[in-house]
Amino acid sequence: MFDVSLKNVLRLGYAGRTFKSGYRFQNYWDTPMATAFFCGETGAGLFILSMLLNFMPGIILGLLITGVGKTFFHLTHMGVPSKSWRAILRPDRSWISRGLWGIIFFVGFGSLHVLDQIFGVVPDQLAKPVYLLAIAGAMMVVVYQGFAMSHSTAISFWNTGLMPVSSMLYGFLAGSSLVMALNALGFDVADAGQFAMVITGQKILMVAVLMTVLSLLHNAKHGAKGAHQSYLLLTKDFLSKPFLIGVMGIGIIIPLAILLFAPVNFITTMTVTGTMLVGFYLYRILVFKAGVLDPILSPADIFKR
Repeated sequence: MFDVSLKNVLRLGYAGRTFKSGYRFQNYWDTPMATAFFCGETGAGLFILSMLLNFMPGIILGLLITGVGKTFFHLTHMGVPSKSWRAILRPDRSWISRGLWGIIFFVGFGSLHVLDQIFGVVPDQLAKPVYLLAIAGAMMVVVYQGFAMSHSTAISFWNTGLMPVSSMLYGFLAGSSLVMALNALGFDVADAGQFAMVITGQKILMVAVLMTVLSLLHNAKHGAKGAHQSYLLLTKDFLSKPFLIGVMGIGIIIPLAILLFAPVNFITTMTVTGTMLVGFYLYRILVFKAGVLDPILSPADIFKR
């Protein structure tokens, strides 16, 4: 999907697979990693919101999306999955390591909370710590991926504090949308007050996501040379159609318009959830595809030679 092929990199200022100085696309984090990020943020956001609502179907689904989906796609990305456990050894230096600890806390204590709710396996004095540790682990999962990206100074488009903000907002938006979808499918949220709160929160989060994505584009347009190239790729070049139509149009504008102007019913709820998740998934893929490594020399210096 949206493959960065040779014909797309043989253009002015791009070094491609040559030894020339110029812009190069990052190719290490690809679609499987984007899918893992999507599953992690979606599952964790759904889990946190469902824990606050005491909404057991959402809690279980959130655990499954992250525990199964994120883990599977991370393993498909790794060259040597049997050595992946080594990532837990340096949480003091790596956001990937901190995120793995977050997943362990999230899935471990989250599963223990579910078992306690069903079978009462946790002593009363430990139920609250288990609950809080599960939420803390999920919160780490929903933000650590953005911190891991923003830590990269070589890719200036990613090197901004807006990356973890977008991860958190998209995760909570996906979570609130899935809660609404589950409610529409017959898994009732506890009461009318909570239902109204989720609807209001969904609208606020959708607007916040729109403002964050626009801020990312503004930051890239006026940022370093590599970030500016990423901005051009997403708004004027070969990634512009999936970004402008998919991420902005289908994923944000359409569901926001439905939330603001259409009544809440089964069709509108499922439409909002489906379009929002499509836009979020495209966002995750395209932010990776648009990642451009800054050149040692600027294009102006290159073409003076």
